[in-house]
Amino acid sequence: MADARPIYLDHAATTPCDPRVVEAMLPYFTTHFGNPGSRNHQFGWEAEAAVDAARERVAGMLGADEKEIIFTSGSTESNNLAIKGAAYMYEKHPAGSGRPRGHIISCVIEHKAVLDPCKRLEKEGFDVTFLEPGNDGLVTAEMVKAAMRDDTILVTIMWANNEIGTINEIPAIGALCHERGVLLHTDATQWAGKMPVNVERDNVDLLSLSGHKIYGPKGVGALYVRRRKPRVRLQALADGGGQERGFRPGTLNVTGIVGLGKACEIAMAQMDRDAERLLALRRRLERGVTSQLDSCVVNGHPDKRLPHITNISFGFVEGESLMMAVKEIACSSGSACTSASLEPSYVLKSIGVGDELAHSSLRLSLGRGTTEAEIDYTIDSVVRAVRKLRELSPLYDMHKEGIDLSKVEWGHH
Repeated sequence: MADARPIYLDHAATTPCDPRVVEAMLPYFTTHFGNPGSRNHQFGWEAEAAVDAARERVAGMLGADEKEIIFTSGSTESNNLAIKGAAYMYEKHPAGSGRPRGHIISCVIEHKAVLDPCKRLEKEGFDVTFLEPGNDGLVTAEMVKAAMRDDTILVTIMWANNEIGTINEIPAIGALCHERGVLLHTDATQWAGKMPVNVERDNVDLLSLSGHKIYGPKGVGALYVRRRKPRVRLQALADGGGQERGFRPGTLNVTGIVGLGKACEIAMAQMDRDAERLLALRRRLERGVTSQLDSCVVNGHPDKRLPHITNISFGFVEGESLMMAVKEIACSSGSACTSASLEPSYVLKSIGVGDELAHSSLRLSLGRGTTEAEIDYTIDSVVRAVRKLRELSPLYDMHKEGIDLSKVEWGHH
């Protein structure tokens, strides 16, 4: 393995672009390079037709109408447009009135692309309730119901968590929101394209997704905005040009949009087969590691988890050392967007994982190209690394001798 590229088990961070997606995109860099806003010649018409076809493909994957799809640069932009755009449009009281402008419900283990817009709205006079899930990491409809108020205007809960893979009760939460006349936004970055979505059946009003999580290109995503029952209105966050029904002005990224459309088409065709295969591989990985090591725990709900993500904490191991010891495996110790920091994962800490265990966690996320041989190599590599590091740990020796480390009084020199 020394000279080869690492085994890639970080698909929750990004996926390789499917060769069929690249092939679909290529003509739009060179021959079909027109601006879809150019309505008076063939180059513009070709580009516009390609965007329309991609919009139908994205809508098809979500069970939506193509008029409900807004193209963006990815989930972060989609989340910002959905959350801020809805908050400004549906606020209850004007800024400066001395009363909250409106109430929003979210969760402490959302991605930063949801948490940060919510925190910005708090500074601007909105009230935000951040739900705190239990050790299983699940957000239930009951939890949302208990947090609802008369002035609640928006619930924003991710469909599945990007670090621990737990799946929230989105259809039930959506049904509750519709009963109360409240909008539901879901960050479906890890869910859409991997698991089935039907926005009508699942009671979703706003949904964010990203191309690069589903074997499409980086820098393109979409926001689903419901058009009927209820018709959702958003305040645009940028001005100029009027593209995307005025929600998101600017010349469209035609090549990226074509790639996203193709990625959605492939995802629909392969979804069931991919999910079944990945679930078997994930279980093989978890069993292989946990059956050979004590003091290691799989984080999140035991069953209600995505097929392709596992997050395992290893007791009596220092996290950075573990990452270095398995550097032939590309994985992460948290979300790719925050892994530059040495802080333990806020997601794990929020569901009650202690600092030591949170520091020694690996997120391993599988993809279409992951093989059984790669999983078996990973099991051997991780088990070997953990055993080696524990040999250097006096705390692990004390643990093996049956000493309860939580009751030890450590002296100070």
